Amino acid sequence: MGRLEGYSALVTGGGKGIGRAVVDRFVAEGARVVVLVRSGSDAEALAAQHGDRVACVTGDVRNWQDNVAAVEMAETRFGKLDVLVPNAGVYDFSDPFESLAGEDLATRYRQLFDVNVLGYLLATRAALGALRASRGSIIYTLSSSSFFAGGGGALYVSSKHALVGTVKQLAYELAPEIRVNAVAPGGTRTGLGGLPGDTRALADLAGFEDMVARNVPLGFLSEPEDHAGLYVTLAAREESRFVTSEIIRSDGGIEVRGRRRKTSS
Repeated sequence: MGRLEGYSALVTGGGKGIGRAVVDRFVAEGARVVVLVRSGSDAEALAAQHGDRVACVTGDVRNWQDNVAAVEMAETRFGKLDVLVPNAGVYDFSDPFESLAGEDLATRYRQLFDVNVLGYLLATRAALGALRASRGSIIYTLSSSSFFAGGGGALYVSSKHALVGTVKQLAYELAPEIRVNAVAPGGTRTGLGGLPGDTRALADLAGFEDMVARNVPLGFLSEPEDHAGLYVTLAAREESRFVTSEIIRSDGGIEVRGRRRKTSS
């Protein structure tokens, strides 16, 4: 039996990147998963790979009714909801703060924070009743930028820092029925995209892989699958039932970054 046999989960932004790796790993561990995705092609790909172990809702994490529909799908198709993983996000590609025109700042702020913060809050609020009934858990996707500067611009880093406080406050308010934790990945090869009109993807940036490899002690750019097992650990009651308000960093040791030591012979 898998570590999540009999569990029902909801992952937002689970069509690509870290979210997709979490969906794949949850299914491999025995869970059935609802995925809130933006594109029909992502929904088709998930259905082709996982069949009836996965159910997709095509929608927008910024929309209250789409989040409600995803929770209702989990309860209708799978009978309950044990785990919520708010994961969808957008990036600002480290745009310098002074490069943002003052007249555009409010719009850009809302575009990014509405996905990166409001989307998490909407999913959480929509799932409260179902998670309280199952004594389930919430696992946020944070970032190394939740703790350190330099991994994005002012808007992105601010949004990820905001979620640290959100995890702590919700862990405080929702105990003892619901555990609230997070995983904070560092540099990862994903298609993380930007604000409307920005066609760049993080992993496609020239020099991105080498930059990450130089700046973390473990010396390589991670893959989405490198983080997925941590979500399983936090989801499984048998493994983490006494854990809440915890943020697991999966970032190659960036806190002790610097020149990598050579392996002694």
